[in-house]
This record gives sequence, structure tokens and C-alpha cells, in this order.
Amino acid sequence: MKVHVLAGVVAAGTLLAGAQSIAHHSFSAEFDSNKPISLTGIVTNIEWTNPHVWFYINVRDEESGEVVNWGAEMGPPHGLQRRGWRRNSLQIGEEVSVDGFLARNGSNRLNARSVTLTATGGRPGETLDANSSRQGDE
Repeated sequence: MKVHVLAGVVAAGTLLAGAQSIAHHSFSAEFDSNKPISLTGIVTNIEWTNPHVWFYINVRDEESGEVVNWGAEMGPPHGLQRRGWRRNSLQIGEEVSVDGFLARNGSNRLNARSVTLTATGGRPGETLDANSSRQGDE
């Protein structure tokens, strides 16, 4: 009985580890380095999780006035922390500008290279390296 329980635990751990490694991807698999983009918007959500931190911003189209929610992928939490980021570096409702590269599939997602806090934040004008997965993946 103990052998079966141990085998089940090992199998479950292997499946979970495999699922997480599949979820991780290279930059070029999802994003296009030939399609840079710069957006400014209001932070609506922040997901400080592995393997990549994501944040979302509402961006208003200047021509149509339509508001579109964009997802921005950054590096892993530990890499961001080494570059000065903290869980509270971005705040919901704060305006930010983000430079990065568009998703290959045409969705409203980008891989962030840098994030600049605008005047509405507590540290206006501060730019932080987003620890993009593009680094070293060309």
C-alpha cells in the first residue's frame, strides 16, 4: 500500500513539473522582435507569479476613443526583484508607459522591455527594466 501511495505522489509531482515547463516559452515562440510597440494606459491587474509576471493596462485608442485591455509579460519575479522591482512597484489605477514587442498571434499582448511610471504614480518618470524574456533569445 505504501509503495502505491509513494508512486502516486511521484507521478503527480512529475506531471505538475512537466505542466509548468510546458507553460514556459521562448520569446520568439510568442512575440515578434520586428514589431515594437509603445503603449500608455492605466494598470487594471497585476499577476506576480512564475514563470512570468504579467500586468494589464487599459489603453484608449486616440482615433476611436475605444478602451482596449492589453496584457504585458515581464520576466520572472526573482529577475525583476534583482532589477529593483517589488510586488507593489505597480499599483492598480496607476498610469504607465510600456515599451515592448507585439504577440505573433495578433492578440492584445506584448512582451515588455521597460515600464515607465507616469506622473500619476508615486515615482513619476522612473523607468524599470521589465527583464524581458527576449534578452538572449534571438
